[in-house]
Amino acid sequence: MAEHIPVMLQEVIEGLNIKPNGIYLDLTLGRAGHSSVILSKLNKDGLLIGVDQDEEAIVKSTETLKQIAPNFKIVRDNFSHIDEILDNLHIGKVDGILMDLGVSSPQFDNGERGFSYKVDGPLDMRMDKRQALTAYTIVNTYPIEELTRILRDYGDEKFAYSIAKNIVKYREYASINTTLQLVDIIKRSKPMKELSKLGHPAKQTFQALRIATNDEINVLVTTIDKALERLKPQGRLAIITFHSGEDRIVKSKFKSVSEVIGDRFDGPMKEVKTKFSLVNRKPIEASDEELVINHRSKSAKLRIIEAK
Repeated sequence: MAEHIPVMLQEVIEGLNIKPNGIYLDLTLGRAGHSSVILSKLNKDGLLIGVDQDEEAIVKSTETLKQIAPNFKIVRDNFSHIDEILDNLHIGKVDGILMDLGVSSPQFDNGERGFSYKVDGPLDMRMDKRQALTAYTIVNTYPIEELTRILRDYGDEKFAYSIAKNIVKYREYASINTTLQLVDIIKRSKPMKELSKLGHPAKQTFQALRIATNDEINVLVTTIDKALERLKPQGRLAIITFHSGEDRIVKSKFKSVSEVIGDRFDGPMKEVKTKFSLVNRKPIEASDEELVINHRSKSAKLRIIEAK
């Protein structure tokens, strides 16, 4: 199984501007790739809080972090529950928050989790195995219109309708149970010219199904609002996205809370002060060096905002 390489590690650490005695919240703990470095930069008065839904990730990350320092806490929960998580720890505001919206390599490479289009396994794709909805349910029960929308909106899939049509056609005779069954349907839904291009033909469909299974877009919107309110002055929120829809949401939200807007409603122009400022106006992308060793960083975009 491939080792998980944290995306844009150096850029994230620099972007968070870590204070040794600060409180940092990693809402997507995974295998603690980013958190390990954050924790190593804290002194005994600092605190790292890691959040993840995945039980396996929590076990592994706990082992990793114990080797570094004791001043960390791990919570198994959906990151949209940020308010409840911090309230339960009696913490008001924090110095930095990280959200890495990618799937960790161990999750991706484990066929049993259903994220991989290269290894056969059940159509699962749940980040949290306690959740009822799976990719199997979506693929085998959703109508063609909804399947098309999911593949188009969450995967930027040009052949969304063709794939959805063939999924519906296939399930008239048998259920679609495994990842490689679905991959075969996807391949038969695309023209040969498309199949000859670099990259796996099922990547975008699998991404879209993962996002839909875990309701990632709605969860992201909710969480950004909550995270911004939990930042101390000069506290920073860093978000790594891997999908254009996610990046549009982050860009729009960051812009809306940081842009100075003039108000002419009552007399002369008044400047409306904002509570946040953008650390980087354009998204940070992986370096050429990183792209060589970690191809999964290719579509990653990092945006950072700071509370005033």
